Amino acid sequence: MSLIAIDGRAGAGKTTLAASFFEELSADKPVAVIHMDDLYDGWENALSERLTQTLESIVKSHQDKVAFEIDIFNWQSMSFDSKRVIHPVDILILEGVGAGQKVVRDAGATLYWLDIDAEVGIQRVLNRDGNQIASQMKQWQIAQEIHFLRDKTRENAEHIQSSPA
Repeated sequence: MSLIAIDGRAGAGKTTLAASFFEELSADKPVAVIHMDDLYDGWENALSERLTQTLESIVKSHQDKVAFEIDIFNWQSMSFDSKRVIHPVDILILEGVGAGQKVVRDAGATLYWLDIDAEVGIQRVLNRDGNQIASQMKQWQIAQEIHFLRDKTRENAEHIQSSPA
């Protein structure tokens, strides 16, 4: 079984890379993708101990080859309001800010880091999701940088790729 983590600043192209990996790898084996956006507990508590505990549970279930359930965050209602069952797969891809944290690396994940200038990344997010989240994205920039510095995510990546400007 294989575990892939794709991490980097907001707007770097993590979801696109995960979709590409999924398309390529799922042709001949079972693959699942989990997006960190589904696991975050809103804006303020996204990169919290709760996320780390959730990731720890996910990777343990994946290693044990057992189905598991994750709570899905609804960004409209700002609450966890649904669940998703992940059945055992050969390859599990975790993508999003926080996907490559230590608990995931310690479980043997191959970590891909996508580099992007922070301002370019934020503009991509706003172009995609709308300017109504501009104030939240300014706070998110701070939160993700604190997380990356504390976790040393980029420094522990096996693969570092630059996103085009």
